[in-house]
Amino acid sequence: MQNSLFRIVLLALAIFAIAFVGSPFNSYRALRAATLFEDVQATTELVDFSAVRKSLEPQLDPDPARTVAAPSVWQDPVGAVQRALKEVAPQEPRINRYLTVAGLGAVVRGYPPGKAPVEARPDGSMGQTARRLLQGPWPGLAYLGIDRMRLAVHRPGERAKVTILTFERHSLFGWKLTHIQLPEDERQ
Repeated sequence: MQNSLFRIVLLALAIFAIAFVGSPFNSYRALRAATLFEDVQATTELVDFSAVRKSLEPQLDPDPARTVAAPSVWQDPVGAVQRALKEVAPQEPRINRYLTVAGLGAVVRGYPPGKAPVEARPDGSMGQTARRLLQGPWPGLAYLGIDRMRLAVHRPGERAKVTILTFERHSLFGWKLTHIQLPEDERQ
């Protein structure tokens, strides 16, 4: 009797550990499916948009001169006028393309927004669903912690381009995307 109880407890702990470690991968797959089917509600539940925006701003800042002190009219009159004219008609930030459902869908697959090939939607059959689940693509594990996990998504065909997605725990098995680190050549 005691031996069976011990085995049941051990089995329950093993199942819990597998579910605990596998839940961020499940959140990644859920986010990928939500963006594929353009499910705004599910995407909103899986992404912390303000944190992702803050993580992308320094990477996509189109005007690095903005971090430098603005020239004064007395020191650089031409530069001051140019800067004033730039601020009058600001361009739409590049970051907005990344924070749409389609943009996030491309990023979680390792592509920049608008550059991802069209992904076929599943037909709903069990065979195709199982094949897609086993076939992947699966992201690599860049970091594993109790409350944070980083997944490395390699761009298909270009293994050197890696997008790092950071998921943070929000409940026991619930994770949200909070940070995106783009490949070096896609920044700025």
